Order: sequence, then structure tokens, then C-alpha cells
Amino acid sequence: MRFKEYLTSSVSAAIFGILAMGLPHAAAAATATAPIAVSATVQATCIVSTTAMSFGTYTGTVLPSTSTVTVQCTNTTPYTLGLNAGAASGATVTNRSMTGPGSALLNYGLYTDSGHSTNFGTLANTNGTGSPIVTTIYGQVAAGQYVAPGSYTDTITATVTY
Repeated sequence: MRFKEYLTSSVSAAIFGILAMGLPHAAAAATATAPIAVSATVQATCIVSTTAMSFGTYTGTVLPSTSTVTVQCTNTTPYTLGLNAGAASGATVTNRSMTGPGSALLNYGLYTDSGHSTNFGTLANTNGTGSPIVTTIYGQVAAGQYVAPGSYTDTITATVTY
């Protein structure tokens, strides 16, 4: 037998042998898993913003105005909202004053209600919701104050304690 015939018959025999045993099967894929621990700590947080209160022009009659304080705290975080006495000399949270020319004082009040009956000092605990909570401040300059003409100002600080 010549080599070419030998090689052809050998290769043919090998192919038939493989076919007789069946085609090779692919190996089954194996998997392994592991958990990943994920965590975070949420810190109680509050932010506060305010709008200006402008009384406009005072002519000796009662002059009302409003402002707002917006507080946004993390959900369920308890907080209190307080307004200080302001910057005028001798002012208190129940008797606030704006300072004008020559240190003249124009008295006013800040209230929690539109009827101006409850002084705004510190509001009791409120729980944060995660959303902004807007509180209206009602201001009023009392009638009958005849002070020096000019511009009067004060700065009130809103404090959120949580």
C-alpha cells in the first residue's frame, strides 16, 4: 500500500472512530457567587432659608407684613425653629425694634398668627419630613410711633435646632 492510500485510510478510520463514539460534548459552565455588603449612615441634617420682611413706608398707623422661613430636615428628624431678638439695642423677642437715624428705634412684633396674638419666639418640636416645611412669620409695626424720619432696619436670625 502506498503512503497516500495508507494516510487516507488511516484518517478515514480515525474520523469514523470519532463519529462512532459520538461528537464531543461541551463542558458544562460552572458558577460561583459571593455577596457584596452595601451600607450607609444617614446623618440628621436640616437646612433653613428665609425671605425678607419689608414693612414699606410707615406713617404712624399699624403696618403689617409677612416673611417665611423654610426648613428642610431629614425624615423624622425633630427640630425647633427660633427667632432671636434682633440686632437693636435693648430688643427682646417680645419687644423687637428697628434702628434708624441717630439710633432712633421703631418698635415692631413678630407673630405666629395673622391676628398678631402669639409672639414668635421658639416653635415647639416639629418632625422633618424630608420635604421643605414653610412657616409664615407675621410682622406688625404698632401705630402711634412718631420717630425721626429715615430708614430703619433690623436683622433677625432664624435658628433651627435639631
